[in-house]
Amino acid sequence: MVAMFLEQASGQAGGSLAVLLLECVAFFGVIYLIMIRPQKKEQKKIDELRNSVQPGDNIMTTGGFYGVVLDIVDDDTVIVEFGNNKNCRIPMHKNAIAEVEKEDVEEESEKKEDKKKK
Repeated sequence: MVAMFLEQASGQAGGSLAVLLLECVAFFGVIYLIMIRPQKKEQKKIDELRNSVQPGDNIMTTGGFYGVVLDIVDDDTVIVEFGNNKNCRIPMHKNAIAEVEKEDVEEESEKKEDKKKK
């Protein structure tokens, strides 16, 4: 009788270990799908936005300042002009860019037409 009880206990222990392992794998799979994957997608979208910055684009920094990109120095640095007085030009890291507003195509075509008229 004791031998039968020990055999049943050892069989249940092996089964419960497999179930526990399966539950852990399922838990981490759900965590990946809910938290990690969307975060990676969002980071990729932000990186593409920052890499698409061109001179003339209006930006907002992570500090909440609005400015216009004047020049792209290298892969990580841009020169941004802040304010209306045109004297505040600051080099900053691309990672400090929170939003980018592209220069409108209509505005570009109007500028080209104005240049042709002159």
